Amino acid sequence: MSTIPIKKVVILGAGVMGAQIAAHCINARVPVIFFDLTGKPDQPRNALAQRAVDSLKKINPAPLANNDQAALIDVANFEDDVSRLAEVDLLIEAIAERMDWKHALYQKIAAHIPAHAIFATNTPGLSINALSSVLDENIRSRFGGVHFFNPPRYMHLVELIKTSHTEGDILDQLESFLTTTLGEGVVRAIDTPNFIANRVGIFGMLAIIREAEIFGLSYDLVDDLTGTRLGRAKSGTFRTADVVGLDTLGHVIDTMQRNLPEDPFHALY
Repeated sequence: MSTIPIKKVVILGAGVMGAQIAAHCINARVPVIFFDLTGKPDQPRNALAQRAVDSLKKINPAPLANNDQAALIDVANFEDDVSRLAEVDLLIEAIAERMDWKHALYQKIAAHIPAHAIFATNTPGLSINALSSVLDENIRSRFGGVHFFNPPRYMHLVELIKTSHTEGDILDQLESFLTTTLGEGVVRAIDTPNFIANRVGIFGMLAIIREAEIFGLSYDLVDDLTGTRLGRAKSGTFRTADVVGLDTLGHVIDTMQRNLPEDPFHALY
C-alpha cells in the first residue's frame, strides 16, 4: 500500500468518545464527518450527531480549543449519507462495545469504504481479529485498532493494534498521523483482551474497589488516597470510572470475565 496523507477523517458513532475524537481532529485542523443513527421521526435526520457536537461545549475539561470550532464538525447519518465515506482517508469506528453491533455496521458501510482508506476501531478491548472477521480481505488488510483514552485531547496515549491480516505499513501510517498531526504518544499492543492499559488499569481499579468495600471506605476518601497522593490523576478511582463511563467500564470488565478464565485474579472481575 502506498502512503496516503490523511486529510479527512470520518468518526462512526456519536457517543462520548466519538465526539471527543472528532473534536481532537478539528483542533488539529483535520476536517471531520461525524456519523450516527438518524433522529426520531419528529427530529432532524442528523439530530443525534448534532446533539453530541453541541454537548462538546459543555464538557470539562474542554475538548475543543474554541467552542466556535464545533460548527466545523460535519454531521451525518448512516441512512442518508453513507456514500460520503468515499471522501475520507481514515475511518474510526467508535460505537458501543457490542461485537454484533460493530459487525452489522461494518457490513453496512463496507461497499462505501474507499480503496485507499484506513479503517480502524476505537474499541477499548474487543478482539481486533474477531472484529475484522466480517470484512473482505481488501478491507481487512487496512483494518486495525486505534484506542484513544478519555479525554483524548489531554490523554497522551493511543494504543495501536494490528490483526493477522493488517498490511505492514498501515500502523506506520496511523502512528505518523497520530503523533505528527494529533500530537499523541503511541504504544503498539498485541490483540489480547483489553490490550495493555485497560488490562492493567481495570485490574487496579477493581482491586481498589474491592479493598474499599472490605474496609468500608467512602468514595471521596478512596479517590483522595488513590489520586494525586500517588502521582496519579486527581480523579482517583471512582471518579475515573465515571469519566471512562460506567457502561464502557462494564463492557471492558465483561471482556475480561469471558476471555480470561484462567487468570488467577479472575474473581475480581
